[in-house]
Amino acid sequence: MTTALHSLPRRRTARLQEASLLDGPMLLLRSIRGFSSHRSLMWLACVPLALFGLGIFNLSAHAAEMPELNAAFLANNLWLLVATILVIFMNAGFAMVEAGMCRQKNAVNILAKNLFVFALAVTAYWIVGYSFMYGDSVWDGFLYLGKGGFFGLFFDPSVTAEMISNGDLVPTVDFLFQAAFAGTAATIVSGLVAERVKFGEFIVFSLVLTAFIYPVAGSWEWNGGWLNTFSDVEFIDFAGSSIVHSVGAWAGLVGAMLLGPRIGKFVNGKAQAMPGHNMSIATLGALILWIGWYGFNPGSQLAMDQWVPYVAVTTTLAAAGGAIGATVISTWTSGKPDLTMIINGILAGLVSVTAGCGNLTLAGAWVAGLVGGVIVVYSVSALDSFGIDDPVGAFSVHGVCGIWGTLVIGLWGYDIQGSGAGIGLFTGGGFSQLWVQFVGCAAYAIWTVLTCWIAWKVIGSFFGGIRVSEDEEIAGLDIGEHGMEAYPDFASAGN
Repeated sequence: MTTALHSLPRRRTARLQEASLLDGPMLLLRSIRGFSSHRSLMWLACVPLALFGLGIFNLSAHAAEMPELNAAFLANNLWLLVATILVIFMNAGFAMVEAGMCRQKNAVNILAKNLFVFALAVTAYWIVGYSFMYGDSVWDGFLYLGKGGFFGLFFDPSVTAEMISNGDLVPTVDFLFQAAFAGTAATIVSGLVAERVKFGEFIVFSLVLTAFIYPVAGSWEWNGGWLNTFSDVEFIDFAGSSIVHSVGAWAGLVGAMLLGPRIGKFVNGKAQAMPGHNMSIATLGALILWIGWYGFNPGSQLAMDQWVPYVAVTTTLAAAGGAIGATVISTWTSGKPDLTMIINGILAGLVSVTAGCGNLTLAGAWVAGLVGGVIVVYSVSALDSFGIDDPVGAFSVHGVCGIWGTLVIGLWGYDIQGSGAGIGLFTGGGFSQLWVQFVGCAAYAIWTVLTCWIAWKVIGSFFGGIRVSEDEEIAGLDIGEHGMEAYPDFASAGN
């Protein structure tokens, strides 16, 4: 019997469009020239295996060079990373306080400034600011540059065995923490120039501030600069009442004076109330800032040790004292408690203890905050009497209370983390510390006012001024600068 030979049915070529999820990748590879054979696919499969092996080898080689991670190293770096996140989150608080205390028609502009300025600050501080602030000496005591990067720019992120053994901070987490502080200084400026500054010109100024002006000033104290060497007594600014807050406030004050007041703020020489549009988000912003300050002050200990909770408590007590002081005085002067003053009182208390949170007793911190809360109420009125328009009271909070917080160490400060001896005028330390603190406050004021005046004037000359047009200001910066509204579904009233 014979059997007819039938040709085998030819396999139908699968189309990629009809392939299953499992078959699709293989069909795609076969469609590429050179990958149709099994041998090619075999070599291709070796690529990820080789890369994986190379990665394991590099990790192993790197790990072999490093000692075992110890508890101090992990705790210190983890704590500073957490503190950094808290400080960065303060940008939300600043944005909400400023937007809530200003008018509805400018809300988008304020939010955009606060959000974008942090991105710019981090970038400028990464490229050159960090190097200016913590680099090697160029002009001893006054100017520094170079953190291991290219031509003195950027910084070297390498982790060494010595850092791990000593429980030191790695360069990346230290940079991130310091960059968050730079962003805070720039954000303070936003409040003082709110509702009338051009968006682009403000951005350019923020770059100059965070790349050069603030870092150079910070190096005078935090990098062993001249403020620590011109006298037998070192200048003390634990977390930046002067270095961060007063520098940002002076920078903003120069801008506010060059801009002039908002339209309608002063009528016949008398200040007019221009209420904020949303006190709910302003209040929430104040609480966010209070929480963020637990990264700002305790984080400045730069280690997780027994003094971190102590600094957290002095910070809390000062904020409480500031709220009480501002509430009592605002009630006494206006007849009713003013919510904006309660908010600014809390912030004034926090700024008032930022320099001395590691050098004040618990009672001393509360009193410092209380006095700060009293000062801020009178300072807001004083600025109005001088014809200076500060929409959110930023100079009173960060500038005036920043100076007060720096000076209070010379009045009733202690070397709490050292010998425990009094270093203030009223605690047995004499006049020396108060004098050094005063010199530091004056130095930061003079440096910032001069450099920022130059920066604002140069920027204005290049871009045709730093203030928006009258029509744009009346219509609102949201439309003029950004082409959108914060509340498009609601009718504007009382803008």
